[in-house]
Amino acid sequence: MEALINYILQFGDLNKQQIEFLLSKVQILEFKKDDYLSEAGKVPRYVAFVLEGVFRFCYYNNKGEEVTNYFVDEHNFVVDNEKFESQIAAAEYVQAVTDCKVLAFTKKDWDELSGTIVGWEMMKANMIKKCLTLAMERRSPLVSEDATTRYLSFIEGFPNLINRIPLSHVASYLGITQQSLSRIRRNIR
Repeated sequence: MEALINYILQFGDLNKQQIEFLLSKVQILEFKKDDYLSEAGKVPRYVAFVLEGVFRFCYYNNKGEEVTNYFVDEHNFVVDNEKFESQIAAAEYVQAVTDCKVLAFTKKDWDELSGTIVGWEMMKANMIKKCLTLAMERRSPLVSEDATTRYLSFIEGFPNLINRIPLSHVASYLGITQQSLSRIRRNIR
């Protein structure tokens, strides 16, 4: 719980009562590897703060191939915010890559925070902005770089993930085959 509060306090001040109220609205959920926090075609049920583990955003392209779009690890929020806030069906899956533990808010509880905590809307907007900025910073170099540079950028952007997630997900994220990733890794050593 402390990690969540420390994260939120980067975006504004909360008094003791507000913190207690916020914590009264959160629930601890656990996901086994390969479980879904959110599924394409369904309305996201939670906004979640990752305490332990790694999630990935993924979808299936028009060839039926699974594509990993993004990873979220500890001490970050994992949510398709636009779909969650609007309560419309998600376009992507949010899947646990490892066993995960999260602090989750339902839509009702998330909205109660806005209606009760003065300044929460601005704090929430800044948290969302940080999540989006981080995602863009990690994704944008992948567009123009060669495969080796993309892999090195991945290691730099996600330094704690390379030994925790399947290489098939890393290859998908980088837009290369697993064989190409193995060759790149071999040549770098």
